[in-house]
Amino acid sequence: MSKILVKEREIVVPGEIVAEGMDYLPAKGILREGERLIASQIGMINVEGRLVKLIPLTGSYSPKRDDLVIGNVVNITFSGWIVDIGHSNLSMLSLKDGSNDFIEKTADLTQYYDFNDVIIAKITNVTKSNAIDLSMKGPGLMKLIGGIIIDIDSTKVPRVIGKQGSMITLIKTKTNCKIMVGQNGKIWIKGEDPKMELKAIEAIELVERESHIEGLTQIVEKFLESK
Repeated sequence: MSKILVKEREIVVPGEIVAEGMDYLPAKGILREGERLIASQIGMINVEGRLVKLIPLTGSYSPKRDDLVIGNVVNITFSGWIVDIGHSNLSMLSLKDGSNDFIEKTADLTQYYDFNDVIIAKITNVTKSNAIDLSMKGPGLMKLIGGIIIDIDSTKVPRVIGKQGSMITLIKTKTNCKIMVGQNGKIWIKGEDPKMELKAIEAIELVERESHIEGLTQIVEKFLESK
């Protein structure tokens, strides 16, 4: 008979048996050994139907195609812009992907994105050697003007966003701040009131710190409503 051996959202360690039987299927972070499902790393258990997956508690960002990332322009070449997204490899934003408009090779590229400009872009390709290509073609992709950038553990990004965007919507609504979340763990915050910007930062840091706790939405809402 198949059964789950750990509780939902329980913290497990590498090698720990989390389920037995063939009715459950291993997803990210879970390995099958015969009829047993075993954790491959430290993390928090999440069961969705028959899928058993592990949400890692810590880890460096691993870029994937279609990820939305926040980065800053660190160099400009004849073929485009070099962007730092917080990965060991820098990313490339080519002329053809830099804008919905056609960009001439002879154009002054600083008129589009200058040194140290912050952008939110989409990853279009990651090669086997971890070369990363970006694009600015698509809804919500833009240069980010002003605001504050904070960094969190990229594994905590899903928790900061919440189910169907519930957590980040709560923080935006309560602080009246514009917030953009990159899947690389970089978050852009901009508000009219510096105190509310700080409140948003503290709320996000609270989510990152207490990501394993049940009822976190209520905890964050109570914090945001406190003076």
